[in-house]
Amino acid sequence: MSKTKKYRRKVNYTSRDFDSIKRDLLEQARRYYPESYRDFSDASFGSLMVDSVSYIGDQLSFYLDYNVNESFMDTANEYNNIIRHAKQFGYRFEGRNSASGVVAIFVLVPATTSGLGPNKSYIPVLKRGTQVKSSTGASFILVENIDFSNSANQVVVARTNSTTGLPTHYAIKAYANVISGKLSSENVVVGAYQPYLNVKLKARDIAEIISVTDSDGNEYFEVDFLSQDVIYREVVNNNVKADSVPSIIKPFAAPRRFVIDRKSVSTSLQFGYGSDSEIETPSIVEPSNVVLDMYGKSYTSDLSFDPSKLIRTDKFGISPSNTTLTVRYRIVTGADTNASAGAISQVGRANFEFPSPNATNRNTRADVVASVEVTNEEPIVGSVSAPSKEELKRRSKDFFATQNRAVTKADYEAIVYNMDKKFGTVKRCNVVRDRDSLKRNLNMYVISEDERGKLTTTNTTIKNNVKTWLNRYRMLNDTVDIIDAYIVNIGINFEIVANETKNRFEVLEAALAALREKFATHNYIGEPFYINDIYSTLNRVEGVVDVVRVKVEQKKGSDYSSTHYDIQGNTSADGRYINVPSNVILEVKFLQNDIKGSVK
Repeated sequence: MSKTKKYRRKVNYTSRDFDSIKRDLLEQARRYYPESYRDFSDASFGSLMVDSVSYIGDQLSFYLDYNVNESFMDTANEYNNIIRHAKQFGYRFEGRNSASGVVAIFVLVPATTSGLGPNKSYIPVLKRGTQVKSSTGASFILVENIDFSNSANQVVVARTNSTTGLPTHYAIKAYANVISGKLSSENVVVGAYQPYLNVKLKARDIAEIISVTDSDGNEYFEVDFLSQDVIYREVVNNNVKADSVPSIIKPFAAPRRFVIDRKSVSTSLQFGYGSDSEIETPSIVEPSNVVLDMYGKSYTSDLSFDPSKLIRTDKFGISPSNTTLTVRYRIVTGADTNASAGAISQVGRANFEFPSPNATNRNTRADVVASVEVTNEEPIVGSVSAPSKEELKRRSKDFFATQNRAVTKADYEAIVYNMDKKFGTVKRCNVVRDRDSLKRNLNMYVISEDERGKLTTTNTTIKNNVKTWLNRYRMLNDTVDIIDAYIVNIGINFEIVANETKNRFEVLEAALAALREKFATHNYIGEPFYINDIYSTLNRVEGVVDVVRVKVEQKKGSDYSSTHYDIQGNTSADGRYINVPSNVILEVKFLQNDIKGSVK
């Protein structure tokens, strides 16, 4: 009885592209099937089969590598996948950023019969939610009520009686905070009970969820995590005259709650898996009963008690069913960006409220409403371009390292970048220890973007919000000064040598496009400017044989920053980089005009 010798065919597992797979298949066929297949010309059936298998192998290899790369933060390339990884680090992706600032509102109020001051019956309250617009069409919303009777408002005589000289009308000027965007709503029909219901909203670019209510009037609250059982709400303080505190913060049980799941432009609401009958505790638990075991123990061994978790439930909230959800939200489109000083001039449908509407003249009230005017005395900024993929990776890692406290320089910067976008946004931030201070004082240099995406100083409102936001995380003995960074505008001039086989003008256009793409992303405050990177970028352009020279110069004029900076004096001896102080940021402001080149 003869025995057939078994052998293992050699397989090259490093062959993963079309050409190498095809080469190995042909070698296998010639070695092991020399009598079966001999014709492997391009038009043969054998070549068709080999090409088909090679194509499939190349595709499978690509998607395998792609899926593995997208599974890790460092190698992920898809924006939405990077957002998912960032969530695991605790970073909150807020979607499109909002611009915020302060506007001045004017109304014309009739005087009293004696002419001594405005008639209080006609001094209105402008309600929050009123929309104002800029000359470019950007829309902003009032985030607070404006009480024109407030003593802090400015009151001046606007009109007088030509005969008596007594005032007939007074102009009242008040300030209020605004935020970019438009208010809208959406009705979502929910069918039978479904655990962990996920509702995807139709609108794009949602910046903030205002409210969520169902058909029965039940309100659903936004929380950071579905395990968060309690929210804190403001309650009017009836004893405000005695203690001068207008509101009291009280904990409320939130069995109906949701978290927001954001992608690059879409927004979804994620609910829990409980039902009305499964919620164990509908109200706040007595804290003492939570801390001390009710079964006779006179002590507690749990030292990690969190007083914010005062409701006992394991269902992660109620999942709505057989109802219609009304979702109100604020949308920020590409048009609702920053506004330069004085750009806001239009008031939409103003919602006024008068003290005694029944006791006043209707026509006079209409005149007061029609007299409203608005302007912004300083720029409204904060709407910055979305973070790039690399910026998102860096910010999420830095935020994870903070662990909800600010100790290091990176901690402070990460917390500022993660500030709730409805309070405004800074584009770049740099924290430096103040060596001249005897205390632990920090200098935080910030910069924002204007309506064109160019760098500009951060307005006062955003800086105040940043300082308040940092108070939640900073060390007790740290003090923070928030300071505007200096902008230095630069231009780049280069000369290259093109391959004689290429069209030199096409090579020049490709070189200009490569640099414009590189500098479309802003540098960081205090980041050195590496001239070598320009050489490397140009040398990678197809058709470029050599880079003869690169010159960096400061741009001056009415369209550029007035900050003077000695570029030549701060260039390294070998000419490889430009040293930048910790409070300065370099910017190529106009990519089309400030990057120039020539070709040989």
